[in-house]
Amino acid sequence: MLMPFCHASAWAAPLRPKSFGNRCQKLVFYSRGPRYEVASARSQIVLSDLPCRSSRLHLSPKADVKNLISYVVTKTRAINGTYHRFLGRHFPRFYALYTVFMKGIQMLWADGKKARRIKANMWKHNVKFHQLSYREMEHLRQFRRDITKCLFVGIISIPPFANYLVFLLMYLFPRQLLVKHFWTPKQQIDFLDIYHSLRKQSHSEIITHLERASALVSDERLRWHLTDLCTKVQNGVHPTAHDILALRECFSTRPLGFSQLQATHMRALSRAMLLNPHLPPAVLRWRLKSHTTVIQQLDRALAQLGIGQLTAQEVKSACYLRGLNSTHIADDRCRTWLGEWLQISCSLKAASAASGWMWL
Repeated sequence: MLMPFCHASAWAAPLRPKSFGNRCQKLVFYSRGPRYEVASARSQIVLSDLPCRSSRLHLSPKADVKNLISYVVTKTRAINGTYHRFLGRHFPRFYALYTVFMKGIQMLWADGKKARRIKANMWKHNVKFHQLSYREMEHLRQFRRDITKCLFVGIISIPPFANYLVFLLMYLFPRQLLVKHFWTPKQQIDFLDIYHSLRKQSHSEIITHLERASALVSDERLRWHLTDLCTKVQNGVHPTAHDILALRECFSTRPLGFSQLQATHMRALSRAMLLNPHLPPAVLRWRLKSHTTVIQQLDRALAQLGIGQLTAQEVKSACYLRGLNSTHIADDRCRTWLGEWLQISCSLKAASAASGWMWL
């Protein structure tokens, strides 16, 4: 009965819906019954016009981070390439050294990862060093020497501002302070020649010690054979494997037994093996024994593997480690020499290997 007295604008003004829930699911209510059908039609129009947002239209936070990292990596590579081209055009000599240094870091890092993987397998399977394959044993041996030199450089770089001096010293003395990863191809050949020349200087001294010790050999036959072999070596004759194996009894007892070697003799052997000779006699004896034991373990693993399975570079490295300057020798001759070495080494005991080192 009150409806006729209501203001006319109340009927003309559109009614505002009340919404509940999200924008994709709206419930529209009107308080006046006569216009319910119109309200239903309007509610359909309102629902059809509302934007429905889905999470599929937006990337997840993980995808955003991944795209950001990819973008940063791409831009970094582009900037790095531009920097390399700039150095190559304007500073070619510095760029050559820079390239060698960066590649050296990458190779040293890769060697460290491989050594860590080998050590992890050793701990996991309870495997000793001499039970590894030849390549794994050689990798661990070489990495230990390389990381020792790197640690020395790192220690002298600890004092404040000392790293600037160390960089200068590494540039001036790369052979003494850097490992082979940081040498240029020409430096590798030159430095190996220098090391071999230092190694050759001790050969005459070793022969002199053997001649002096031959007078103290109790067996007359062995004493004559040792004197005759020293004379042949001094005259430039290369001994055969049979001649050397005939003297193996001399290197297992006095005076050429490992525990009876004089300090001067051990220093000469250390120089022949590129070890530090300026150490106390007890330390020299321990280092010589350890070094020769490792080489003999490598020899047995190599004999089991077979020389034919080695690459040309592996053969040259193996020959150089055992005393032959293989940088200027053909591959077939290096393999022949290495086969003779294995024939002798696998027939000797570790105690006599150090004394018989120089015969090859």
